[in-house]
Amino acid sequence: MRPLLILIMVGTLACSGNDASSDDGAAMPGEEGFQPPVATNPTPPFAYPADLYREGIEGTVILRLFIDETGAIVRDSTQIAEGSGYLPLDSAALAGVVDLEYVPALRDGVPIATVFLQPVHFRQPDSGS
Repeated sequence: MRPLLILIMVGTLACSGNDASSDDGAAMPGEEGFQPPVATNPTPPFAYPADLYREGIEGTVILRLFIDETGAIVRDSTQIAEGSGYLPLDSAALAGVVDLEYVPALRDGVPIATVFLQPVHFRQPDSGS
């Protein structure tokens, strides 16, 4: 049986730093008229590392993503904002970014580029966490 991963989309989280300010054209979550990008993948594209799954190890990785005005992820800008404490989980989160798909963020109905934080939760289905 293939290990399951439950990806919980808790919306976008504010990302601090000048690279997320309106100075470079990117919008910030919480801005009036702002709608965050929305993932469109029917299933999460992250593979739970089998050995960590068997051991019952869980964790959350927070990815910093830059989504352009077309909804494409600017791959070179992807970073781990907060690691899980387990390199294999962090690596699995980064590897899954390649298959993520988004509808772009909107400001007053117009597609825009934005920086945001995307949590990826690696959880056992029966753990209750």
